[in-house]
Amino acid sequence: MRRGSRFGSRFYEGSFAVHVAKPDPRYHAPVLSSISAFLHYFDAVHRRAVRDICALPPEADGWAPPAGEGEGAWSINTLVGHIAGSRLYFASAYRGEGWISPPPPDVSRRALWAPALDASAGELRRRLEDTADAWLARKVDLIDTDGQISGWRILMLMLEHEVYHRSQIDAYAGLNGWPVPDIYGRSAEQVLAQQDEQRAKHGAA
Repeated sequence: MRRGSRFGSRFYEGSFAVHVAKPDPRYHAPVLSSISAFLHYFDAVHRRAVRDICALPPEADGWAPPAGEGEGAWSINTLVGHIAGSRLYFASAYRGEGWISPPPPDVSRRALWAPALDASAGELRRRLEDTADAWLARKVDLIDTDGQISGWRILMLMLEHEVYHRSQIDAYAGLNGWPVPDIYGRSAEQVLAQQDEQRAKHGAA
C-alpha cells in the first residue's frame, strides 16, 4: 500500500498501511450482502494468487527491482509475505480487534510461498465465517483519525490491496519474460479472434 495517496485518511500498523477515501454520503448500501458470499468470492481471488505465484520460475526467488524505495523496492518474497499477512490485518480490523499486523510468514524461499498463502486463506476463513452478516454494515474505528468505516469496505479494501500487489508481481514477471497467466484463462488475443463470430451471432455491426 502506497504512501502519498490522494485518499482522505491514512492508517498504519507495522509494515501495513492503507489509504481510505472519505465516504460519499450519496452511497450507504453495503456492496456485500453476506459473509459467505464474500468468502466464496475471496476463494477465487486466492486461487488466482496461488496460480500466479506458482507460475513464477526458480529465478524469481529473491528477485527485487534494481532501483526504487519502499514497496517499490521489495523482493517478490516480501510481496508474497505481505499479501498473506495483510489478509489477517484486515480481518483483525473487521472483527473490531484493532488494525493489528500478524507476525510475518516465512517466505524466505520459493517453496514456502504457496503454503503461506494457503495458510493465511484458511485463517481468514476461520476468523470470518462465523461472524454475523450484520457486521458488514457495522462501523469500525479508523486507526489514526476519529472517522469510521463500514465492515464491508474493510473487506473490499483487502481484496483491492491483494489484487494490487498480485498485479505488481505479475508486472515484474512480464518484465523478466516469465510466464504471466491470463486472469480468466483467455488472452486478449483469443478474445479478439472471436469477435467476428460474436458479432455475427448477435447481429452487431
